[in-house]
Amino acid sequence: MSTDLTGTGVRPTAVAPTTIRSSTNARPAFRQIILATDMGPASTGATDEAFRLAGALGARLLAVSVIDPRTLQLPGGRFRSRVDQERARLEEAAAGLVLRGRRDEVATSFLIWEGDPAESIVEAAKSEGADVIVVGSHGRAALGRALIGSVSDQVVRHAPCPVMVVRPSVGRTG
Repeated sequence: MSTDLTGTGVRPTAVAPTTIRSSTNARPAFRQIILATDMGPASTGATDEAFRLAGALGARLLAVSVIDPRTLQLPGGRFRSRVDQERARLEEAAAGLVLRGRRDEVATSFLIWEGDPAESIVEAAKSEGADVIVVGSHGRAALGRALIGSVSDQVVRHAPCPVMVVRPSVGRTG
């Protein structure tokens, strides 16, 4: 069951967070939020949600992007782009996230890993002490996920912490 948590129409799917209990109230114990992003259109909703969550909770935001060299290769052995070109593209986009963090008063940093996206996101969450992972979804149907896999599904299954999957809004593609 998903609920509009922000009043923006974004309906994230979330695993319940851990909480710190006190005699006066209970609130999520989020200090480090990982935004798993490919810096593409499918990540827009997740990016917005991660910034809102980090700002509301006073948490740090760590954007993690993963370069999967297998996706850069075209049939016949040629390459769509080189790893260094992809890294430069991601670094430029990540610098924009850091600037947004400054504007929104959210401590923001980024990591760019190379390898399998789901495995790398889970490993980054473990090594960086993530309290929650926010990840976007392409919104594929079950058949599409079965044929090409789903990074968000794999992250949900193997993450060391709660995961919020943000699906694209109606009219948003990716």
